[in-house]
Amino acid sequence: MDADSFVRTALRNPANAAILDELARLRVPDAWLVSGCLVQTVWNVQTGRTITHGIADYDVFYFDPDPSWDAEDAVIRAMRPTASRLGIDIQVRNQARVHLWYREKHGRPYPELRSATQGIDHFLTRNTMIGLRFANEGCDVYAPHAFDDVANMIVRPNLTPNFSAEAYAQKAARWKSLWPELTVIPAEP
Repeated sequence: MDADSFVRTALRNPANAAILDELARLRVPDAWLVSGCLVQTVWNVQTGRTITHGIADYDVFYFDPDPSWDAEDAVIRAMRPTASRLGIDIQVRNQARVHLWYREKHGRPYPELRSATQGIDHFLTRNTMIGLRFANEGCDVYAPHAFDDVANMIVRPNLTPNFSAEAYAQKAARWKSLWPELTVIPAEP
């Protein structure tokens, strides 16, 4: 699977395309649709399931150097009409703020980031380290580990300093229950 075929398949989910359109329209800075909603759409196409099977939410990462809650909340509120119209949950996170709350919520350190793509680099799984954004009449793709794991339905841990084997096991178990075809690579102790 190459970037073009990944994008074509991920955009078969109308919610993914609508979110990308809205992010571009709102001009949210350094904004990317990321993670499971993209990969899971591809898995659903590969396995003949309904396009939205198993997709719990749609994650948006963006980077605004203003780390205030008020600035992030303004973007969250701006995306609510799209979420409501589509009947989905859109999770919006300014990656400039994550280090401010991550340790308290997850009990692990998190570095201060300088871009949205650095947030993608910290996902629990390598197969979900993918982001899309519309730009210049096309689609930018961020995929540091390419698409082989997605195409082969492999879930592999991303062993960053903030990695949690427990959270990885929970996520992998949920996914395996929804897509039994998955191969889950265990996290090293």
